[in-house]
Amino acid sequence: MTAAGHIEALAQKVDAQLKGSVARAPSLAEELAYEVEPQALLAVCTTLRDAPELRFEMLMDLAGVDYLDFRKDQWKTQAATSTGFSRGRLPQEELVPPAPVGGARFAVAYQLLSITHNERLRLRVRCENEADPVVDSVTDVWASANWFEREAFDLFGILFRGHPDLRRILTDYGFVGHPFRKDFPLSGNVEVRYDPEKRRVIYQPVSIEPRVLVPKVIREDNRYNPALRDDPAPRT
Repeated sequence: MTAAGHIEALAQKVDAQLKGSVARAPSLAEELAYEVEPQALLAVCTTLRDAPELRFEMLMDLAGVDYLDFRKDQWKTQAATSTGFSRGRLPQEELVPPAPVGGARFAVAYQLLSITHNERLRLRVRCENEADPVVDSVTDVWASANWFEREAFDLFGILFRGHPDLRRILTDYGFVGHPFRKDFPLSGNVEVRYDPEKRRVIYQPVSIEPRVLVPKVIREDNRYNPALRDDPAPRT
């Protein structure tokens, strides 16, 4: 069986168990991805784990996603040269994964593995509220989600309803904000230094001046340098 045929066979098994509960999401030819509505997340995950034809017993990874400024032709900047440089662009549209249904800013992606059938599947759920992104915790379905969800909370600010111990796992206790959000400043919000007078480490507002970083490539050829342009007048 070809790789495409194998994926379609797995898709038929998923559709037979979860028809109406999940929607097929675009993916690479050798991958299978689905999107689930937030209110159906726990029921769908439980079926993916327990159905004999599926048996996705293992959550390999869980990641938050921020779709802010998604699919913009050029990266958002405050100022940039209009000639002489190339600007950062997204890959071809067909290679860019689509944003979740409904245009949500935040989503959570689950990478699942069936040890029984040696199959893989990606599941994605959107966070309906951008200001307060929340989805149900799947720790009762896969215990490995515990630290994965804490990481997504720490880095993206996504809340997981029902998590037994939702607190930061990578950043410091006094950290402000969520560093993987697309609008998080590159220099951060606070900095740490040792104060010799107080004889202890203190937190203070960041003193680094924010900068906008745009990848640029200087091209010294006749497209940008007037002195190198071809002379339109015929030579005698």
